[in-house]
Amino acid sequence: MRVRLIAVSLGLLGLLCVPAEAQGRDIGRDTLPAGDGWAAHGTGTTGGAAADDAHVHTVTDRAGLVRALDGGSDTPKIIKIAGTIDANTDDDGDHLDCADYATGGYRLEKYLAAYDPRTWGSARPSGPQEEARQASAARQAERIVLPVGSNTTLVGLGAKAVLKGASLQVRNADNVIIRNLDIRDAYDCFPVWQPNTGGLGDWKTAYDGIWLTGATHVWVDHVTLSDTGHPDEKEPTYFARNYLRHDGLLDITNGSDLVTVSWSRFADHDKAMLIGNSDALTSDRGKLRVTLHHNAFESVVQRAPRVRFGQVHVYNNRYVVPPDAHDYRYCLGVSTESAIYAENNAFTTPGHVEAADLVKSWNGSALHQSGTLFNGYPVDLLAIHNAYNSGSERDLTADVGWTPALHTTIDSADAADRAVARGAGAGRIR
Repeated sequence: MRVRLIAVSLGLLGLLCVPAEAQGRDIGRDTLPAGDGWAAHGTGTTGGAAADDAHVHTVTDRAGLVRALDGGSDTPKIIKIAGTIDANTDDDGDHLDCADYATGGYRLEKYLAAYDPRTWGSARPSGPQEEARQASAARQAERIVLPVGSNTTLVGLGAKAVLKGASLQVRNADNVIIRNLDIRDAYDCFPVWQPNTGGLGDWKTAYDGIWLTGATHVWVDHVTLSDTGHPDEKEPTYFARNYLRHDGLLDITNGSDLVTVSWSRFADHDKAMLIGNSDALTSDRGKLRVTLHHNAFESVVQRAPRVRFGQVHVYNNRYVVPPDAHDYRYCLGVSTESAIYAENNAFTTPGHVEAADLVKSWNGSALHQSGTLFNGYPVDLLAIHNAYNSGSERDLTADVGWTPALHTTIDSADAADRAVARGAGAGRIR
């Protein structure tokens, strides 16, 4: 009897380690569990779970994905991605590179010569090369910008579903689920030079891996987002600024609301997540309610997240700054009227990154934090921020004006750190 019980136990353990599809469960029909963050508020988030059989699609290339997305229609639909889909392909499935998109005589060498600040000055670029850049950028956008409409579930099949080079845009849509996808390298072939940005000027890129703009009831789960293939740190320097090719990994802006981001991995990138894109957009007040839990932020320079206006619950996340990080800036960004409630998060950093470097504020006034671990030791991020940054940033208070009610079980930071290391990212749904 004892041998039989052991065998049964081992069998169950093996079952728990098998991806959901192999167990016979259709994860395309999964809906957000009740109480799982802000996206569970009100009507909850069901995505395309109500889709009829005619609107359940398995796609293997860009053309099939575009047809299934149906121009961002509101028809309930489930779209399953199998294998690797490259958005930079033509209608025949052949790969396109930046030279294929260039038109109107655009050449980077000519663009750099035309808008060199030493001769062009601080005016915004204009004229033939800027017009050619815009036309070239429009050609790339036609291929890689993919609209995701209301009542849609977009899910990867198995452990190796990859969407490469695409920018998924959930624009003014409601009730969307994106799960189990490795979304990588939303590479901008034609960045624009902005002379007045940051005082010294900077390069501006166009595409986020996922962009929520005016979107509501969105669940992003077990997604991996990264620059895999073209890291910005290996790009050259022009006009004394890194020639950036990527924007955000997941940006939530322009009145988006009721969003849960769970068990996802953000990696090898500069600006990971922006919640609220402008201090002046006061119409965002009362919106931008977002829950981030059990996510891994690894080798991310900044914005994990940076928040304006929103009530954002950040709990049980794992932050890892690698030993060779020379350009790290911060993790939690406290900006205008933000209300971040941070609980039981774990931070691991090399010696040159201190606890005082984890939080940065711009016009923000409040941050609730509790249960934080820094390199294995409990710390009070609020007290450290106020003590070490008081000369350059305003002091923050602990009263953010709200207490989260919608959340899963909140584990200790140590337990969550281990669980996220094992379970976050694409291919790890159980």
